[in-house]
Amino acid sequence: MAKNTSSEKKSEKKEGGKIRKWFKDLKIEFKKVVWPTKKTVMTNTSVVLSVIVATAILVGLIDQGFYAALRSIYNAG
Repeated sequence: MAKNTSSEKKSEKKEGGKIRKWFKDLKIEFKKVVWPTKKTVMTNTSVVLSVIVATAILVGLIDQGFYAALRSIYNAG
């Protein structure tokens, strides 16, 4: 088996230092985050759900319209 050279040991230490620094920087960035209030989250969620329901209804109506048009075309022929 080959023994670890000093350059390999240094690169392992550098790698460990990079990971430690990354987590330290991550912690600092999380402290800068401005989290929304519960009221803001509820308002945004209700808006998103309303838009989803309205879009689903609109797509359903358009689909029914196309279906009716195609049915009338093929039944007439």
